[in-house]
Amino acid sequence: MPFKDKLLLNRNLHVIFSVTLIAVMGVTSIAPAFPAISDSLGISSGEVLKLIIFFTFPGIILSPIMGIIADRAGRKQVLVPSLFLFAAAGLGCALSDNFQLLLVFRFLQGTGAASISSLNQTVIGDLFTGKERLAAMGYNASVLSVGTMIYPALGGAIALLGWNYPFLLSLLAVPSGLMVLFVLDNPEPESDEQIWSYFRSALKSLKSFHLLGLFIASVSSFVLLYGTVISYFPFFLRSGFEATPFEIGIMISSASIGTVFGSFNLRHINRYISRKSMVLTGFLLYACALVLSVYMKSYFLLFFPAILYGFANGINIPVVQTMISEYAPMEYRGAFMSINSMVLRLGQTIGPFLSGLVFASWHLEGVFFGTIFLIALTALLLTLLIKKD
Repeated sequence: MPFKDKLLLNRNLHVIFSVTLIAVMGVTSIAPAFPAISDSLGISSGEVLKLIIFFTFPGIILSPIMGIIADRAGRKQVLVPSLFLFAAAGLGCALSDNFQLLLVFRFLQGTGAASISSLNQTVIGDLFTGKERLAAMGYNASVLSVGTMIYPALGGAIALLGWNYPFLLSLLAVPSGLMVLFVLDNPEPESDEQIWSYFRSALKSLKSFHLLGLFIASVSSFVLLYGTVISYFPFFLRSGFEATPFEIGIMISSASIGTVFGSFNLRHINRYISRKSMVLTGFLLYACALVLSVYMKSYFLLFFPAILYGFANGINIPVVQTMISEYAPMEYRGAFMSINSMVLRLGQTIGPFLSGLVFASWHLEGVFFGTIFLIALTALLLTLLIKKD
């Protein structure tokens, strides 16, 4: 049986896939409803972006803490309660009748989500090594992309019934949590190392320009994704093409076609170019996709830059995650991946804020071209910091 077929039949990987589908749900499923939420609750487009900020902010503080607990107490002991909290808070969002209460439940949901997106990658690092790890990260990114493909369209369709209905998708975290609890068979870190010794060793390992470069790649990728694509692309589509929530969801979903193609073939692409080159190529393609999107005159022509952007994500994000996972030994992997999750949340949180500042002065085109400047700066830093492999 071919290598990749054996890996794809791994039951533990299937459980991780279910967690990944929950991790990507928090924003992508409700983004197409942002204009409807804005209209229904009488808030501005800037205010509605608080639904992203309140969701992502807890991860900035809590992700490293959850990673440390996962290293000391075990992965399941953190992951299962987090999934259940995510589901309960999502239900609270759906039942909220005013924007202030909705923000409270989004904060609680973000608290549950703080560890989900990092611990699924941590468990992959625990279960697999070498080329299997890169392939597993790629397959996991493909599943994530299927989620980002399905959720915007599904959320946009459900939003036609009412702005609050997409939040009910969060209840899918309950069966995922049960699968982690009863089906996942993963190794857990075993260490009697004193807590202060653990901190000293982990901090010593973090002192690396290579690792700094990888974290910069992560935060920049998500500033771009959440600050431009998710936050302002829906308004760009509505103002420029009079797109409905469903059409907005379809367009955002189309990017995942490219992501699936890129991430599913990581192992094959790596035969021809290094992993560092894959990351740099991803940022180059980000810029190309954004420039093209500004000049497209038809809704349907926008599918090309959207798919190109998705392909860039597919060869960038899982490679960065794999390189970080490889850098960390198992007893510190939860902390390392959670720090990466923290910088992702930082990107998700500051992205909408920075884009909002640019939008206030230079409107939508300013947001896109400001992002291109960020991409160029990031590519320069990555060229200097990330080691060749």
